[in-house]
Amino acid sequence: MAGSSSGFVVGLTVAALATVGFLAYQASAGVHADLGRPGAGSSPEAGTAGAPHTRQGPAALPVASGAGERVVYSLGADRVWLVGAGDTVKRTFRVTPGSVDPAPGVYSVTSRSNAVTGTDGTPIEHVVRFTDVDGITIGFSAPVGGSAPQPNPAVKTGGIRESRADGNAMWEFATIGRTVAVIP
Repeated sequence: MAGSSSGFVVGLTVAALATVGFLAYQASAGVHADLGRPGAGSSPEAGTAGAPHTRQGPAALPVASGAGERVVYSLGADRVWLVGAGDTVKRTFRVTPGSVDPAPGVYSVTSRSNAVTGTDGTPIEHVVRFTDVDGITIGFSAPVGGSAPQPNPAVKTGGIRESRADGNAMWEFATIGRTVAVIP
């Protein structure tokens, strides 16, 4: 009789596992594919913390990046957007930040220089400055020769480097007083 009771227990165990497996399958099959995703009334970044540029890919204008004609600089994406009237992106491009970052916030272009030598000794052009951090000037610039040496992490620099073509576009767009929105 001992053999038949152990067979009975094994049978009950198999039946219980089969029932649990079936119920788990039914539960997962009944879940909608969009459960947990933001609804139409939710903000697009609600489910994507740390990625402010989720509208239509990394080059799309970030949500909550201000209003009006402005320069938008994303610290996390190392990207700049030149934004015209009606939130029209005139140009977007990648940049190489210096070793000192500005705090997120809204600034204005305070000065410009056609050609100078950067704090790292690199000849630069089309310098557009908008703030300083602990005495380090922060601004956009392009290396005159088209390429810059690898940044020295021991030297504090605030130059946000762009290509010469992008530097030309920034120079034309970011005149004194132009808004610069720095986002995380």
